[in-house]
Amino acid sequence: MLTGLGRLLHRRRWIGLVVIVGGILVAGFWGLGVLAKFKNGGYDDPKSSSSLVTKLGSTYFGSTNPDILILYSSGSRTVDDPAYMRDVITTIARLPKDRVSSEVSYWTLDEKNAKSLASADRHSTIVSLMMAGKDDKTKADNYLWVKDRLAAPGLDTHLGGAFPLGTEFGEQVVADIVRAETITALPLFLLLIMLFGAVGASVLPLFVALFSMLGGLAVLHGISFLTDVNSMALEVVTMMGVGLAIDYSLFIISRYREEYAKALDEHMIPPGKPWKQFPTRRERRAKRKAYKRVVTPLRQAALGRTMATAGRTIIVSGITVSAALSGLLVFPQLFLRTIGLAGIATVLVAVLGATLLLPTLLAVFGRGVEWMQMPWRRRRSPKAQEDRFWFRLGTSVMKHPLPYFAVVLVALAVMAGPFLNIRFGALDVRQLPEGSTTRTVVEKVQKEFPSGSAEPIDVVVSGDLIPKDWRPSRAGDNIPQYLEEFRVRLTKLPGVNQAKFSGYSGDYGAVRISVYTKYAPMDDRSFDLVAKIRDMTVMKNGYPMHLDIGGTTAMQADQMSSLMRSLPKMAAVVGASTFLLLFMFFGSILLPLKAIVMNVLSIGASFGAIVWGFQYGHLAGVLHFTPTDSVEATSMILILAVVFGLSMDYEVFLLSRIREEWDHTHDNRAAVARGMQYTGGIISSAAVLFLLVIGAFGMAGITVVKLIGVGMFVAVVVDAALVRALLVPATMRFLGAANWWLPGFLAGLHAKVDLREVSDAGGAGPAAPPPLPEDQPFSYRVQWAESAETPVTTKSIFANVPAANPPAPVPDSPTPRPPAARTSDPRPTAPSPATPRPSAAPALEPRSSAPRSPSVPGPDPRPAAPRPSAVPGPEPRPAAPGSDARPPGSDASIPEDAPRTPLRAARGADEPWRPWADGPPEPRPSRASGERREIVPSPTGSGWVWRTVPDDE
Repeated sequence: MLTGLGRLLHRRRWIGLVVIVGGILVAGFWGLGVLAKFKNGGYDDPKSSSSLVTKLGSTYFGSTNPDILILYSSGSRTVDDPAYMRDVITTIARLPKDRVSSEVSYWTLDEKNAKSLASADRHSTIVSLMMAGKDDKTKADNYLWVKDRLAAPGLDTHLGGAFPLGTEFGEQVVADIVRAETITALPLFLLLIMLFGAVGASVLPLFVALFSMLGGLAVLHGISFLTDVNSMALEVVTMMGVGLAIDYSLFIISRYREEYAKALDEHMIPPGKPWKQFPTRRERRAKRKAYKRVVTPLRQAALGRTMATAGRTIIVSGITVSAALSGLLVFPQLFLRTIGLAGIATVLVAVLGATLLLPTLLAVFGRGVEWMQMPWRRRRSPKAQEDRFWFRLGTSVMKHPLPYFAVVLVALAVMAGPFLNIRFGALDVRQLPEGSTTRTVVEKVQKEFPSGSAEPIDVVVSGDLIPKDWRPSRAGDNIPQYLEEFRVRLTKLPGVNQAKFSGYSGDYGAVRISVYTKYAPMDDRSFDLVAKIRDMTVMKNGYPMHLDIGGTTAMQADQMSSLMRSLPKMAAVVGASTFLLLFMFFGSILLPLKAIVMNVLSIGASFGAIVWGFQYGHLAGVLHFTPTDSVEATSMILILAVVFGLSMDYEVFLLSRIREEWDHTHDNRAAVARGMQYTGGIISSAAVLFLLVIGAFGMAGITVVKLIGVGMFVAVVVDAALVRALLVPATMRFLGAANWWLPGFLAGLHAKVDLREVSDAGGAGPAAPPPLPEDQPFSYRVQWAESAETPVTTKSIFANVPAANPPAPVPDSPTPRPPAARTSDPRPTAPSPATPRPSAAPALEPRSSAPRSPSVPGPDPRPAAPRPSAVPGPEPRPAAPGSDARPPGSDASIPEDAPRTPLRAARGADEPWRPWADGPPEPRPSRASGERREIVPSPTGSGWVWRTVPDDE
């Protein structure tokens, strides 16, 4: 299906481009409306007891947290100065009553209560305002109207409170995103040029990233109609959307260039612009049109093949990341649920951009993908491929898995060590950057005003036995005896300074008692005090009254309790969905389990780095934030889901290519090493690009955003550099053929739900070994077994790896070159006639037979025709008269009359197999290093060939 989609996008590229670009522009313009709908909060469980107390306070008792807290200060005057009083009272009195419902100031209270509203030096005072309106939107509009009218003449004015805090959070979020995108735009583009080696290919991921950003805005705006959207969701969605879009684009473009280069090579078509060698303009134009007719079907086929392999991998990866983010939906906190929904939708938008927009752009760009090619961009020969870093690293891990396994595990354990001492805390104004207005107000009130840092524990007593006509706020009211006794009991608790009645509601039938303590809200003794109050009971006439506990300490305790209850549900949802998806894609039992365990190790290392950097404060000087000796709990849950999804993203990339190679070879060691060779560079490049995107958010102004960015940064580094590059290959080496083990009763189920597409890569499901040729060079069926002392070399691992089948010839194109004619240099030196492909098995280049992994028993899935001098066997049968056929094991380059070494007789039944009994195979001839070549027209008049330039020319 995806192959057909790729071909369709190539055929209808211009129509598809107009539809996709037009749709995303309209969606992005509409999505800008979400910027006016952001809200703060949503970190608490709405069904908890502390949340109920907060709602009762704002509805019945009156909130102790003002909508606006105004701090007036003077360097020379005090609050006792009549001019000071006149300026403040006049400013507040000018505010219309339909905008401000109530105000409290130093001059509206009695002398006893007014002391708390003046600073110790009496040069500063605070005024609290409550906005008029039935909903938050109306109150927010009223705040925006009055905020510029609150400045008093001759006094320094600073605003704090709920609405100024929310406005500053939203403005800071937008500023962080703009700064991050500005900082990363140019370095990201330059890094893409370095990785792709061409400006044309480097532009395409930026288009996909823009697609993801605009689509993310539209998604957030749509979610805002269903629920409140926290302003931090925009930063998280931007980080993930842009990062994943660039990662997916890198994977698609790399695979497309690989498939297209393979098609050109198989059809003996030189890359670049070979028509430019013709002298006249007319000839160049004609040759260019002919070249385009030839390569257009190849590009279409390459795009279809790319969608069937890399496109399918990206879709599975996106669904897997979405499954990880779906774990956030089981939490009752609105903040986590909102980001979970937005994250899932944003990942799917990135997948759509990589599988719809990017293939369309590749089809439209055509030859322009290689526009402004860099000097280091060149095609590598097969020999050079085997000499690359990732091939050598994969081979080394296959040889010595235990040292790599042990070292990486120790390193991850050391990194995760600080996580054992984690301490959870709540969000406060210290999350804002130093010097922000809201933070200045709060810190000055806490420092200079009496009881400025005291935050009460609110106890709400409710029940039908509360007197309907009693008002504790009125002096001289007769307080019921059982309530007074309960208040006295609260006063006698350890650490309590005062307990007083602070609110009453006859409609709800409840009374509120505020308990002031000696401890800070996040002190362990405050949590112990909340637990003791919850164990207390209030009785009237033998009937118990209901107690609800609120305040910062109680809210934090309820939040942790809610998170701990929901965390096992999240683990079950994420684990089950991830296991099911990976089982459907890879057809294995152990690989999904291994992937989950590896992701947990990456998360542990990331959490350890967060505790070390933020809780301990070791990164405070580098990232410029104020340590709080704790980390916010909901942020850690968010990082858990995001990091798990990102880690699974790279796992799918790696295992998908390993699975392809396993389908080709049925050799576990060869498949793992070859998979690392082809994906190691792509995964590391994708990780570097993603790190550049999220690294900019480490410089955000809000500390919790820094925390999320650093957590994701460390997780990606650990996952790409240690887990995927070393730990995963070593583990797969230990497991051997068990990696691909599938019980019989699950094999039939997997065949029905297999997510892979049937293709020439091996098809869906476990591929059967290729049939052995009829003319066997051995008198027995080969059983690949390896002795303990047999060394594994770079050449022997892939001795039996087949080359990919070439695509079908296109009209007016040269005859495809048979695989047997391949040499170390992929380009031909002379035209060669067509060679029919055998129907039973593809022709193989003669090479030495290599021992197989001991974990893979059974016949060799890719038997090679051995050299006569290297492998014993019976005498070859003579060819028919007039036939050009060669006996099995012969070399086409050896003349028929050349002397031949007699073959050894077949080994006995008990004799061990020794493939190199007569010495190692002869090395392949290589081209001289100083040899020069050029592209010239083929003597047959069809296509081009390479010609060796003589030294004297």
